[in-house]
Amino acid sequence: METKRGRNQIFIKWLYYRIGEFSFDIMGFYVILLKINSKGEILKKKKVIRKKSFWFKIYCGFAKLVRKKTKFVYLGQEFTNQSLILSNHVGASGPLSFELYHEKTFRYWGAHEMNGHFHEVYRYLSNIYFTEKKHWKKWIAKIVAFFATPFCYLFYRGLKLIPTYHDGRLRKALDTSYQTLNEGQSVVIFPEKSEHGYFDHLTGFHAGFTLLLKYCYARGMDLPIYLAYYDHKSHIHLVDKPVLYSEIKDKFATKEDMAKYFCDRCNALGDMIAENKIS
Repeated sequence: METKRGRNQIFIKWLYYRIGEFSFDIMGFYVILLKINSKGEILKKKKVIRKKSFWFKIYCGFAKLVRKKTKFVYLGQEFTNQSLILSNHVGASGPLSFELYHEKTFRYWGAHEMNGHFHEVYRYLSNIYFTEKKHWKKWIAKIVAFFATPFCYLFYRGLKLIPTYHDGRLRKALDTSYQTLNEGQSVVIFPEKSEHGYFDHLTGFHAGFTLLLKYCYARGMDLPIYLAYYDHKSHIHLVDKPVLYSEIKDKFATKEDMAKYFCDRCNALGDMIAENKIS
């Protein structure tokens, strides 16, 4: 009797095991089917390329009513569809210049707080942007942030920013940026050091953009780098001649040296505008 019961228990365990194996096989086959289209081709990852939604186009249309038009001046060729663009920030003026008055659609790096919830955007504006970067008094910053947050929150949502971090989560920003570039859309980064405010003469560049250049190059993507300077007085966005990463990557001992080179060149572009040395 015990022997028969033991056999039944062994059979039941074996049956559960086989059912489990079969379930995993079915699940795996189902996942494979999800990745294959009707032609038998393996589907690609979900696209991350940004397209302006209808509501955001209307939003930008209203924004143009209060922002003077930007004139883009190129010392070389215009932006290609797969490039890295570096520019000074000038508060919100730099991003607005690209978004409102350039015919191409870009993806931008932005502080992760900008991609946060409504209250996180308010804290970013009141505690960081208006106080540390714009040097406003705390009580004024809080009042202005209260009214500005709804508009900024919508603007950040429309931009679909690539959030950046100061820790290991930056890897996700690199992955998303690479996929965006691979899909044929340029990425704009504002590497200006603005911890103490925004200045006409830039004090330095953060070197995070060099990690993206290296990341892409290791995967066979030699990015052209466009450097731009926006002058908020003349509303001119001066764009330098592009340079390939492969042409400059061995000229600098550290990524900080490369960042300094581009910062100095960006200031030189600003001087060209100030001295009216552009046509």
